[in-house]
Amino acid sequence: MARTELQTRRVEAVRAWTAFVEHGDEAAAMVRPEILTSWNRSEAAIAPDVAEAPLADESETAAYWRGSALQTAVERVQAELRRTAEDGDLVIAVTDPETRILWTYGGRVMRRKAETVNFVPGGRWDDESVGTNALDLANRLSEPAMVFSAEHYASIVHNWVCWAAPVHDPATGTQLGVIDLSTTWDRTHPIGLATARVMARLIEAAMPLSHQHPVRLGESTEPGLVMHLLGTAETWLDGQRLLLNRRQTEILALLAMHPEGLSLEHLHALVYGDQAVTTSTLKAEVSHLRASLGGQLASRPYRLTMPVSTDVDLVLGLLRRGRVTAAVDAYGGDLLPGTNSPALAELAELVAVAVREALLADPDPDAVLSYGERAPYDTEVLEVCLARLPQGHPAVPLLKGRLAAAQR
Repeated sequence: MARTELQTRRVEAVRAWTAFVEHGDEAAAMVRPEILTSWNRSEAAIAPDVAEAPLADESETAAYWRGSALQTAVERVQAELRRTAEDGDLVIAVTDPETRILWTYGGRVMRRKAETVNFVPGGRWDDESVGTNALDLANRLSEPAMVFSAEHYASIVHNWVCWAAPVHDPATGTQLGVIDLSTTWDRTHPIGLATARVMARLIEAAMPLSHQHPVRLGESTEPGLVMHLLGTAETWLDGQRLLLNRRQTEILALLAMHPEGLSLEHLHALVYGDQAVTTSTLKAEVSHLRASLGGQLASRPYRLTMPVSTDVDLVLGLLRRGRVTAAVDAYGGDLLPGTNSPALAELAELVAVAVREALLADPDPDAVLSYGERAPYDTEVLEVCLARLPQGHPAVPLLKGRLAAAQR
């Protein structure tokens, strides 16, 4: 997003916040409903010039975190979390279900900013403690949330933009807390919310085995829903292939990616974006899906009620564990190529970039050759791999041949 657009958006946010602080209901038409609702909660509890978040008892916070499944999962993926924070100069936080921060890691600049407002372990970031923010919205609404600049109720974070997504126990569906990514408002990026979602799913995939369903996508008889979305579109329910149209597959994929459930409006936005499609059309598609799933699709919110496995989760989980070759083998190609769903298009880009970046960092020749079958024109990965191999390596002729074919 261009800086001029961001500046305009920031001015509008400040104007809405000022209208609310000075005149209350005059701001109703100027902000999203969830922001206004949170502003009202915040106003009843704190002043907009609150200086910092209150701190919970340090020993209690440490005891809650120590040895928890959430701590185990975060430690398993903290290299990815730290790299994301450093690359984007973000501060990343993980909370408990009460929006109390349990763990943080920050880039150089954001770490200092975070410390000044108690965006640190023990900090209470529910909106009644420190005002409207993405951590609280994601926790309350059980869905990803973004809060930009003066959409925050407390003026101390008007220079921030925050993206947060809930983290669930994959086995029980219990919400364990949220993960939040924060930086300065001028670094707002359209992929921020999708990144928060992916980070949440990485943590969920890293839960101790006793806290997650095993993923065995090679077994078509596996109970529950199994979705192949990368390079092909196949869906199996309790070992039986489902015959779904393209749109139904997209809806089902989005529900699989959001085990916490989605409201009708949120699902509509993820599926159709700005397309002029009525909610009645979406309801009809969901009704057909519910029949195909034997009724295992709840409403209010829409949520799948059976175990779900996808090759997207499998690939990301393998990458997290450093098993690049296995991840490439499981990566069948782009996620639902040609999809019109903006949410799935974002996820497709994230998965493709994750696989590619893993290969550039660790260009195992077998993995690169396998990847070349799915991305035949990606010459950089081939060149990086060749540069790291000795001339006598048996994979060199194959890699050179693949590179020559890609350059024709």
